[in-house]
Amino acid sequence: MKTVAALLVGLMLVAPAQAQIQAQAQAQAQSPAAPQWLRVPPTSGRLTAADIAVVINTADPYSVAVGEHYALRRGLSAEQVVRLELPLRPSLSPAEFDELQAQLQRRLPGRVQALALAWSQPYAVACNAITGALALGFQGELCKHSCAPSKPSPYVAYTGHKPFSDLGLRPAMLLAARSVEQARSLIDRGVAADHSLAQRGTPPVQAVFASTTDKARNVRAPLFPPPGRLWAWGVEVRQLDQGQLPPLAEVVLYQTGLARVEGLDQIPFLPGALADHLTSLGGQLERTSGPQMSALDWIAAGATASHGAVSEPCNHLQKFPHPQLLLLNYLQGVSALEAYWRSVLWPAQSVFVGEPLAAPFARQPDQP
Repeated sequence: MKTVAALLVGLMLVAPAQAQIQAQAQAQAQSPAAPQWLRVPPTSGRLTAADIAVVINTADPYSVAVGEHYALRRGLSAEQVVRLELPLRPSLSPAEFDELQAQLQRRLPGRVQALALAWSQPYAVACNAITGALALGFQGELCKHSCAPSKPSPYVAYTGHKPFSDLGLRPAMLLAARSVEQARSLIDRGVAADHSLAQRGTPPVQAVFASTTDKARNVRAPLFPPPGRLWAWGVEVRQLDQGQLPPLAEVVLYQTGLARVEGLDQIPFLPGALADHLTSLGGQLERTSGPQMSALDWIAAGATASHGAVSEPCNHLQKFPHPQLLLLNYLQGVSALEAYWRSVLWPAQSVFVGEPLAAPFARQPDQP
């Protein structure tokens, strides 16, 4: 089996200095040229169960049931389970968030590098996403103009697997779903995904990038990777027209730009699949109807992780998952949490949902 470094060379992905990653992704976003592969540096290790803590809201029966199931399935120790009480509503006030931050700082062991938040609400802190605020701090100035640029994330250019030790931040993901039953299925999919595609060859699994006629939301199309077979990983990259969805098989990644995506039940998601759509308010997780669908619709359809914005971000590409950064990081064997966090340059409004440790392309044994 080839090494990760050798596979990257095979795709002509020459690792640049870490500081160039953000500039490179932004430059590609501004260029209408034919799609080319980004240069993404090799990652070193990945987050595992030893690195994560699950946070349970004792005021929320969903949170208690889901958090305990997660701790059981991932084999977390007692010190990796934090129980506290939060208001059960979509958004926290800045003062309530400060109290949450203070409790976590007091109670989390220093070895904890990332967080699984066992709830669907609260998903926001005023106009910020709770996941973005926990990692990078609450950015209150953004609420005056939510379409403005936000603080860039150092995690995009980070290649290690100890972000709290190295960067002083803990990336987070919500274990969010429409029901306890769906959340348990989500967690089980994440566990089942681990190492499942590390030796995959033929037939290939599919990474699907769907263009649409929705101009405002189709802005990621120039960032889509070139179509074709990535032989070393057993992945076929497909570019499709959302209006003419052909039969698909074994989808591990799906991205598009629509306010509401029809036919989700036609997409055969594999355990560990990532899926998201570019729209203004996909991170407002309580949405079950209306013109814009929620990121939780992807979870209900069988995806294992997704992304949405909690307040109007406009269509800044930096506020949504970059297709190539997401795919290329995931293929290196990192977790769903790491791949998503490394794909969003300005994540203040980004709520990440799913099973954070799912790692279908990881090779055994787990990184300690």
